[in-house]
Amino acid sequence: MKPSERDVVILGLGPAGLQAAVHAARRKMSVLLMGSIQKSSLFTAHIENYFSLFNISGEEMLQRGLAQVQHFGAEILEENVIAIDPEGSRFRIRSEGGSFIDAFSLILATGSKRNKLGVPGEKAFLGKGVSYCVDCDGLFFRGADVCVTGNESAAVDGALTLVKTAGHVHLVCEKVAVAETLHKELQASPVIIHENSRIKEIYGNAAVEGVRLTDGTQLPVEGVFIEQGAKGVLELALKLGIQLDDEMKYIQTSKQQETSVPGIFAAGDICGMPWQMAKAVGEGCVAGIGAAMWAKNQRRKAG
Repeated sequence: MKPSERDVVILGLGPAGLQAAVHAARRKMSVLLMGSIQKSSLFTAHIENYFSLFNISGEEMLQRGLAQVQHFGAEILEENVIAIDPEGSRFRIRSEGGSFIDAFSLILATGSKRNKLGVPGEKAFLGKGVSYCVDCDGLFFRGADVCVTGNESAAVDGALTLVKTAGHVHLVCEKVAVAETLHKELQASPVIIHENSRIKEIYGNAAVEGVRLTDGTQLPVEGVFIEQGAKGVLELALKLGIQLDDEMKYIQTSKQQETSVPGIFAAGDICGMPWQMAKAVGEGCVAGIGAAMWAKNQRRKAG
């Protein structure tokens, strides 16, 4: 399948991503946003502390922002990203629906991943079998039986990655909620799927020895990967060589919202606290301008 081409691809439809899209699209760049406004932490918020706006819902603001970016010509693809790889002077993005998009510049505005389960054993066994990143820690469980939990693309893609090196791979989820292409890939794989269930407890002694599910099932596993939602900052950034902060939680950027990888920018909660809309919008503005300028220069070089 031949990849489609865009000047700028933005991951995330929160205030940072939408503001970045406004500035990039107004500079006559071809802009594609990927994600869903429902996944933004702003979606369920109520706004009282943003300049000139008082007593307005986050959902309403996001809907207005969505209409605004589309007015300026930006396109929306409501799919999660599975992988990003350098491809010459561009970046190749693979979506969960099987699409490939090549872009001169990227803006990461996916928000801060708050994905803890809050179950007994999760905190105690962190680093002793519990992980939040298949791409980071999967190879430590070569040949071992493992469990992945989550309903969306991060969990499904993680499970499909683990079957290449681990022993038995279990996917625990309430319901698989991914694009049809990725769902078919999962169904054709040896992943053992436990739908309509959740992890109730992670147990063991010095390290993880298994999990108990809400339906009473016990799975004897050595690794538990908590992969909720879409691919997070850690997975995408580390694979691209993007520099994170000392705690490996947030992306480090310059004042121009540039990451350590030329052509990739970041904005919003993904860059750290404070988690405020005003900060996200400001960073989105700077990132959108920078990404548009980078794409314009790269397009000129490409002839």
